Amino acid sequence: MDVVLQAGDADDWVYKGEGAANLILSYTGSSPSMLGKVLRAKKILNDKAQPAPTCEVFSSSEQLVWGEIPGLVESLKQDCLPQAYAQVMSQHLGANHVDGGVRARVSTEFLEIVGKNVLSSRPAWRVSASAIDTSADSALLISDHSLFSGKPRRSSCIAVEIKAKCGFLPSSEYISQENSIKKQVTRYKMHQQLKFHQGKISKISDYDPLDLFSGSKERIRTAIKSFFSTPQNNFRIFVDGSLGFGGMGGGADTVHPDEIEKCLEDLTKVSGLQPSDFIELLSEAIFKSGVLDKLLATQKLDDHDIEGAIHLYYDIISQPCLVCKNITDAELLHKYSVLHSLSLDKSCKIVRDFLIAATTKDCSLMMCFRPREYETTDSEYDSVFLESVNRTNDYKAYFVDLDVKPLDKMPHYFKLDQKIVNFYTKNGEVGRVPCDSSKGGSTGGDDSKAQLEH
Repeated sequence: MDVVLQAGDADDWVYKGEGAANLILSYTGSSPSMLGKVLRAKKILNDKAQPAPTCEVFSSSEQLVWGEIPGLVESLKQDCLPQAYAQVMSQHLGANHVDGGVRARVSTEFLEIVGKNVLSSRPAWRVSASAIDTSADSALLISDHSLFSGKPRRSSCIAVEIKAKCGFLPSSEYISQENSIKKQVTRYKMHQQLKFHQGKISKISDYDPLDLFSGSKERIRTAIKSFFSTPQNNFRIFVDGSLGFGGMGGGADTVHPDEIEKCLEDLTKVSGLQPSDFIELLSEAIFKSGVLDKLLATQKLDDHDIEGAIHLYYDIISQPCLVCKNITDAELLHKYSVLHSLSLDKSCKIVRDFLIAATTKDCSLMMCFRPREYETTDSEYDSVFLESVNRTNDYKAYFVDLDVKPLDKMPHYFKLDQKIVNFYTKNGEVGRVPCDSSKGGSTGGDDSKAQLEH
């Protein structure tokens, strides 16, 4: 870890975005070694009662869960858990789609100055919820996957960030009968209803994760079109590394039709592609790359659902099961008693798989595109050919935000799951605005809808 960032370096780093656990800073200075890099700086929650979004240290119980993976527990002592966990995720998602990055030492002064500099760029709700962790002594330096590495070319590069969420319906036998709706309606759709009720969003998204993960080009296109009307924190577009569409901190809700139209016009100017061609390019690359197949397979490591895994969590931490305490259904109690009788090794594996799956249900996929300048068979990048414009485009695909989920978030996952399902079961679809347009194609404006489709 040779890189050290001091107070004098702070002005070279600007706000690019953020998630629950990290601020993403983009480099604007002139150091050749830093060009094309972003810095992931850890955040702390302002509400100390909330569970931490990422692991800082492993409890004795977490050491049991992760101890089977060589080097992972040891990596915490060396302050390189993200790189070690990236190796774990690369076994599932493919080494060419995961970037472990390198640790960069940071001074307290650097973090304090950066924190003040980016304050006006952060969404207000993010500022209320969290702040940069000025006690950290390092941050993660990774490639900016909204750009291609190397010397910039004449043509612009367009990158898309997709937070795909969970792409399957669970079928676990441990899901209670009263929660059986989970086997028919996606978690994303049900959570949208609760968020609408809570006032966190002003419109229910048309996005259906089952479309994106379907393996059908037509349904993938439907999913992409739906992102334009309600990107929320699921969809962002970057042009040469700068945000062109979507929310800075994952806070975009409904987008005005004029903004959609302007975005589509700008995309056409810089890429030379009509909106329908751009959607075709993205859907073709998703289909051809198979990256979502890997993501879905990893998500499906969660084969017990939280309603099963939560019981094993209590066994691992050697505490009485607080869930069983409130169950009166004899048949259900018998099923859960079978779980409680599993060996510690088996329990740890199921919970470990659940946590790995949880990472992939919350990560983002970055896909970056640029026209191929010369026809070659030995390019370092994959390519997709667009027949409509007779052009080959290079692309690369990387998963980002692959953080270890803390074991002590299990009760939170269970409570949130029950809250989402209970609300949907009682209220159904309460926030959908009646609309004549086809599923996934509505953008709130006839002009922008026509641009997407033609």
